Amino acid sequence: MISQYSPFTLLGVLGAVFANATGAGGGVVFVPFFNQLGFSPVSIVATSFAIQCCGMTAGALTWWYHYRKEKAPDEEWRTLPVSLVVAVPASLSGIWLAQFGTLAFEQLSFLQGKVEDIHLGFGIFSIALSLALFATTLRKARLIYRNRLEIVDAVSLVVIGCVGGVVTAWLSVGVGELVAVYLILRGFNIAMSIAVAVILTAFTVWAAIPHHIINTMAINWSVFLFAGMGAIIGGMIAKYVVLAFPPVKLKLFFATWVMVMGLAGLPIF
Repeated sequence: MISQYSPFTLLGVLGAVFANATGAGGGVVFVPFFNQLGFSPVSIVATSFAIQCCGMTAGALTWWYHYRKEKAPDEEWRTLPVSLVVAVPASLSGIWLAQFGTLAFEQLSFLQGKVEDIHLGFGIFSIALSLALFATTLRKARLIYRNRLEIVDAVSLVVIGCVGGVVTAWLSVGVGELVAVYLILRGFNIAMSIAVAVILTAFTVWAAIPHHIINTMAINWSVFLFAGMGAIIGGMIAKYVVLAFPPVKLKLFFATWVMVMGLAGLPIF
């Protein structure tokens, strides 16, 4: 078992580093990789969620510790806890609506029916996000970032969180990217935006995993065992990757990575 599955430890490390350094979620790495291995769509989503429960949790705790110990007095980071209070309940509502809404209301069955189109949806979704980020790099670099969450931002985060939760239920990736892109476009500190996305994603994947443990039972536990260990390591070191980049290069790094993985997720590749 060790000889067969130990390479997944490296996959977990790499996936968690990129996920927690960009806020993009581990699905950006795991979805196309598991697709190439021939996993079924539901197994791709379930196994990706399970691994992210390890990696995104490690990353979320690391980012929160960084905020509490170093950034709490910084005005540019003051919106982090407020953003989470607004976005986390919305994201959980969206993912539970997609997973369980159809049990109560048959009219919501369309929220569960997209898993067979996971690769196309993943590719298009990631490419669109990367293009939006590339567009923001054309702007003049900000010298002062926003430090207040306005009413329009709170409403937008509720909508984005709910929609992102539904997308995440389909693809195992979504809400973190959407929230990070929105906050960056609105002019908030880039590292802070990534921290919000990572912590939000950690809450979201933990909310999503019971459905796959109890109902779908599609988690590949052997892959999870090794990749999950690697993801914990990657989640802990990702913060240092982010802090090593200046803001513009960090944004380009994020956009380029999401673009590459989006193209890899398209069925034509």
